[in-house]
Amino acid sequence: QGPYYCGVGANKVYGRDIVEAHYRACLYSGVKIAGTNAEVMPAQWEFQVGPCEGVSIGDHLWMARYILHRVAEDFGVVVTFDPKPMVGDWNGAGAHCNYSTQAMRAPGGLKHIEAAIHKLAKRHVEHIKKYDPHCGADNKRRLTGRHETSSIDDFSYGVANRGASIRIPRQVADDQCGYLEDRRPSSNC
Repeated sequence: QGPYYCGVGANKVYGRDIVEAHYRACLYSGVKIAGTNAEVMPAQWEFQVGPCEGVSIGDHLWMARYILHRVAEDFGVVVTFDPKPMVGDWNGAGAHCNYSTQAMRAPGGLKHIEAAIHKLAKRHVEHIKKYDPHCGADNKRRLTGRHETSSIDDFSYGVANRGASIRIPRQVADDQCGYLEDRRPSSNC
């Protein structure tokens, strides 16, 4: 993934002061922020929100985005949630979402995860249109089948497969229960 992903050092990461100020501001405000990491492209960062129950995740995500804009403003930096902010051989940005139900987390839950994945597959085109504010046009630039993405046109899933629409984490497959990760939503969803 190159020298920037989870990088350390002034020649590898840019904007850590903004990321750390954002993290602290989220904690102070009660946003359920869970982590951050530098991403594949220089100055590209990821933050994780959750775990949350139900639709409350949306409130925490929107507040985290607002706080990020405000913190970045103090540093004179403009934030973008564009899913492919740089053309070329760079990874885009997604809003990967982890989902589970009580049945998925219980022993033998993998069968419930797989059943949910099969339901998601049946509505792939509809979901793609909902996963970015321009009915899939933004995600079309990101979901190319390259750069750790699936193709926007094809639904796929797999264990530990960062190039799939839905990823089942390796530990979930080993434990036979846990959660699924939908890698299709765009960062500006």
